[in-house]
Order: sequence, then structure tokens, then C-alpha cells
Amino acid sequence: MDIKVGENRFYIGESEKDPLAEIVFCFKKSDIIVIERTFVSEELRGQNIAGQLLQRVVEKAREERLKIIPECTYAQKVMNRGEDYKDVLYNEGTQN
Repeated sequence: MDIKVGENRFYIGESEKDPLAEIVFCFKKSDIIVIERTFVSEELRGQNIAGQLLQRVVEKAREERLKIIPECTYAQKVMNRGEDYKDVLYNEGTQN
């Protein structure tokens, strides 16, 4: 699947306005990304598309030295599961 870059989102599909799958984020501060929602259409479910989209946000955070606040339940569940995302997960008690 070809993951495209949109405005504060990564998505799959022909149009950013009508994606087949997307992960949407905003910037809380210049160095903190808030993942707001993840969506995968029924036809793409079961293919780890949400995981691939989340991975693109994580790559962006690592490349740009950003931290992530996962507000959407999918991102929270995945990112809080283990150590893989600890380097980019925002912790209110620490600073970048």
C-alpha cells in the first residue's frame, strides 16, 4: 500500500478528503504531535494498515525529534504496550 503525506495526516487512497485509511495528528507545541484519530475502511481491515500508518507517524517523530501524545484509542493501545515507542512517547514529567 502506498502511504501518502497529507496536511497533518498520512493516508491511503486517491484523495486526502476521502481516504481509504488515515491517521490524523496535530501539533500541541512545535515539538509535540497529538495523534487524534486512526481510520481504516472495511475493505482494508485485517492488513495491519493502522499499524503501518502509526509507524509513519513514529518515523516522522524520530526524524524530527518530536514527542507523541496518542489520544486515539488505537494509538494509545499500541504505543503503551511495550518499549518500542518509549523514545517518542510524551511523558509529562520529562522534557525533550
